[in-house]
Amino acid sequence: MTNVDVHQHLWTPSLVAALRSRRAPPFLDGWTLFLDGEPPYGIPPADHDVARRTELAATDGLGRALVSLSAPIGVEWLPAAEARPLLDAYHEGAAALPEPFGAWAAACVRDIDAGATAAVLDQGFAGLQLPANALADATGYTRCAPLLDLLEERGLPLFVHPGPAAAEPTGPGWWPAMVPYVQQMHAAWFAFRAFGRPRHPRLRVCFALLAGLAPLHGERFAARGDGGGLGDPDVFVETSSYGPTAVDAVVRALGVDAVVQGSDRPYAQPPQHPGFGLGGAAAYAFRITNPRRLLTGKD
Repeated sequence: MTNVDVHQHLWTPSLVAALRSRRAPPFLDGWTLFLDGEPPYGIPPADHDVARRTELAATDGLGRALVSLSAPIGVEWLPAAEARPLLDAYHEGAAALPEPFGAWAAACVRDIDAGATAAVLDQGFAGLQLPANALADATGYTRCAPLLDLLEERGLPLFVHPGPAAAEPTGPGWWPAMVPYVQQMHAAWFAFRAFGRPRHPRLRVCFALLAGLAPLHGERFAARGDGGGLGDPDVFVETSSYGPTAVDAVVRALGVDAVVQGSDRPYAQPPQHPGFGLGGAAAYAFRITNPRRLLTGKD
């Protein structure tokens, strides 16, 4: 039995070097990250020290920790010629991480290349992460269809993560995480219901940060939507940055089988109580049973 965290970030030396080689956002100047739409962000180097993070994963009791490219930095939205060196650097570093780390692949969404993504997935990545703002409407699902078809063909999952914030860089530092990220996840959740699931009936998908709490709008959806429920056995949400109040509410809306553990480490910490106050059976489901179904399609 393996405890799984489906959502972490760990910038390897190859990705750091690629970001430092740029002079336009996204880029690193030393350990300060510059993005369009967000204030400069100072990154603690220890957060991305592989040895330290390996020790933390062991302390957390993890048998597997899945890292992903930080989609808010906007690499996936760059033109292919700019995105490719950064994607290659990310994949090279992520593929070389020690146990217990695994990784989600990443892909350019401005210029879709399913062949390039297939070659990356051949290296053993767990599935594919895409930014939520690439899957927020029918146009996005049409553009990304070749990538989602590829995942269905291979029986691999999709991880939907907030993309670039496009926020006022003069606003408070918490604004992107609390407003644009949450809005993106809310839109992506309902866009999948409207456009993604009909086109991709076998796709397994996980939404970051409890899908921006979109599942809690089930009553309004029942009144204003298509009348159906929000439950789907192949749709999951992960818990990063939330605690017992939100997790309990989402479990009431979707059931315990829809929730998987995700920490967003190093930007947030794993919960002190993995069951979020719902007991040992819930902790087992969040950390073991549900991640296994998400990643493999098997109970």
